Amino acid sequence: MTTLTEATGTAAARETPARRRRRVDHLPYVLLLPCLAIIAGLLLWPLGQVVAMSFFKLDSVRQLRGDREWPWVGLANYAQILGDPFFRTVLRNTVLFAAANVVLTMILGTLVGLLLNRLGRKMATFVASCVMLAWATPALTGTIVWKWIFDDTSGLVTWLFNALPDGLSTALFGRSDWTGYGWFNDPLLFFAILTLVVVWHSFPFIAVSVLAGLKSVPSELQEAARVDGAGPWRVFWSVTFPMLRPVFGILVVLSTIWDFKVFTQQFVLAGGTQDRSTFMLSIYSYAEAFSPPPKYGLGSAIAVILTLILLVVTALYVRMVLRQEDEA
Repeated sequence: MTTLTEATGTAAARETPARRRRRVDHLPYVLLLPCLAIIAGLLLWPLGQVVAMSFFKLDSVRQLRGDREWPWVGLANYAQILGDPFFRTVLRNTVLFAAANVVLTMILGTLVGLLLNRLGRKMATFVASCVMLAWATPALTGTIVWKWIFDDTSGLVTWLFNALPDGLSTALFGRSDWTGYGWFNDPLLFFAILTLVVVWHSFPFIAVSVLAGLKSVPSELQEAARVDGAGPWRVFWSVTFPMLRPVFGILVVLSTIWDFKVFTQQFVLAGGTQDRSTFMLSIYSYAEAFSPPPKYGLGSAIAVILTLILLVVTALYVRMVLRQEDEA
C-alpha cells in the first residue's frame, strides 16, 4: 500500500516547473483584487457616470434621480464647449497657471530639500516638521487663513501697505490708503495670490521627496566632483540631478495633475463662481454643472476633457520613462 509520503512525493514530481510557475504567477493578481475592487467602486464607477452624463442633456435634479428620461445629445455637449471662445480662455488660464505653479513649486521644493540635506539631524528634523505643517494643513483651512491675511480692512497685507510712508506708497503704487482695496478683484493679482497659496501648500511634499532622493545619492560621487574643482551648482547639475531625474519626473507629473485641477483654493479666494475672468477648467466645470440654470451634461463634458488632458500628460511621462529605460 502506498504511504501518504510516497503519494505526496509522486504528486510533487509530476508537477512540472512550468505548471508551478503558472500557478504562482496568478497569486499577485489575486492579491490585488480587493484593491482593484475598491478603486473601481470609488474611482472608476463615478468616472463612468460622468462620462455617461456628458452625452445627455441634463438640466434638472429630477433627471439625475431618474424621475425623468435623459435626452440623448451625443457629442453636442463637447461641440458646444469646444466651440465656445470662453473655453479657450479658460484653457489658457489653466495651462499658464499650472505651468507657473509647477515651475515655482519644483524650484522652491528642490531648494528646501537641498537645505534640509545640508543641515544637521536635529535642525533638519525641526525645519522639516515646520515645513510639513503647511502640507498637512487642509486646503480649505489654509486658504481661509490666506484670505484673512489679504482681507481689505484688517488683513496683515493691508496693514503692512498702510504702514508704508505715504510718499513712498504713492510713488510706487499710486495710492497711500489701502483700506478697502480689493486684492482679489484684479485677475492678474488674483492669480498671483492663488499661486502663492498653492505653492505654499505644495512645496513641502516636493522638498521631502527630493530629500529622500538625495539620501540615495552616493556621497563619493559628489566628493569626487568637488575634488575635480566643481562648484555646488556644477555638482548638482552633473551628479545629483541626473541620478534624481526619475524622482523629478514623477514630481513634475504629480504637480501638473494637482495644479491642473485646483478648485478649493480658487473657490474660497474668489468667493464662489461670480468672477468668470479667473475661471479654470475645474471651477468652470463646477459652475456649468451647478450654477442656475444647472447644466450637468455640459459640466460633465468639461470634466471629461480635463481628465483626458491629464491622461495625455501622464502617458507622455510614461513613454519618456520607458524610452529612458530602453536607452539605459
